[in-house]
Amino acid sequence: MKNRNVLISGASVAGPVLAYWLHRHGFNPVIVERAPALRDGGYAVDFRGEAHLSILRRMGILAELESARTGTGSMSYVNSAGKPQAKLPADLFAGDLEILRGDLARILYDATKDHTEYLFGDSVTSLTEDADGVTVTFERAAPRRFDLVIGADGLHSNTRRLAFGPEEEFVRHLGVYCAIFTTDNHLGLDHTGHAYRTAGKLVAMYSARDNAEAKAVFYFGSPQLGLDRRDVVRQQAVLAEHFTGSGWQSDRLLHDMRYAPDFYFDSVGQVHMDAWTRGRVALVGDAAYCPSSLSGMGSGLALVGAYVLAGELAAADGDHRVAYARYQEQVRAYATGCQKMGDGVAKLMVPDSRLMASVLNRYYKVMPYLPGKNMAAKIARKAAENITLQDYPVGLPGSFTRRGTAVGQDLGLV
Repeated sequence: MKNRNVLISGASVAGPVLAYWLHRHGFNPVIVERAPALRDGGYAVDFRGEAHLSILRRMGILAELESARTGTGSMSYVNSAGKPQAKLPADLFAGDLEILRGDLARILYDATKDHTEYLFGDSVTSLTEDADGVTVTFERAAPRRFDLVIGADGLHSNTRRLAFGPEEEFVRHLGVYCAIFTTDNHLGLDHTGHAYRTAGKLVAMYSARDNAEAKAVFYFGSPQLGLDRRDVVRQQAVLAEHFTGSGWQSDRLLHDMRYAPDFYFDSVGQVHMDAWTRGRVALVGDAAYCPSSLSGMGSGLALVGAYVLAGELAAADGDHRVAYARYQEQVRAYATGCQKMGDGVAKLMVPDSRLMASVLNRYYKVMPYLPGKNMAAKIARKAAENITLQDYPVGLPGSFTRRGTAVGQDLGLV
């Protein structure tokens, strides 16, 4: 097999999943991660449908993920006094399996650490490709040679910037910013969440880790602000400027924000690219086709993309030119469908007028009694399952026979 030595940038979801499958197919993956250690905290992510669950089952981690699931039920919209006004079903938010991103990262790390080299606290500074491979320089580690380089480093991908061009050419801002952090479950939420919406703003809390803690989430509408992604002090100041005096739990949560160990703040955006590969470099997950954090599709899409990319590299016996083309053929339509789930959600999440916010609050109040009450969840499930996955045998280089496994069927244990 050719091109066995593969560098992966990013240790969130797509990176470790890709490393897992590359190892199973006979490759030697190395993961470089800017953070000094695994990132804890973060928002809840979900998987839905057999396209997602079958891959997790094959990886042997589905049972562990289920044991760490949030178990969050329905979400209630409340008024300024905290009185529930409307309730939305869990399937709309949590899919078949919801888990905190930090817990997911830990489980994926445990599944790969014995056969994947991890370089924490480092990042790539240059990529120099020639006919035989790629010379990679790092901020801290000595330069190394790899056969292939895969960017799995998210919306603000460093790999994409180095190999394809500046971020503004590919990232579309959706007019919303998001902040999330861990706080005390001072409302006593029991596997549920409350959300309070006003014009251009939404603040929410939901319980986590068997109600021992809670996640505070803020969304607000804004054009791009040009903030330094590492300037937490300024980010928190901007959040306070938008939400101080907004009502419900806003001021209490803004106070707690100052002491949160895992404060996260970012713009909400989508990535659109004509090609996800260039030479020996490829992108996977949010780096290539981020559907936005509002879509509920990001982690599942990253999971599928990583599975297919590793499988196609194995099927092509390491020939990246053939594998990269097939990877894009397999995933392009699926990614487009998942991205459509993110389009328009921003305006529904943070409507820009009091009138629209009032209309949406009233609609959610009567939605449980409407004929199409489950339509949104059904649309999300259809998008999540809209792919035919190939069954890529492991441990048998060169023996691949292309055959589809229809979603809805188990891919089988290996």
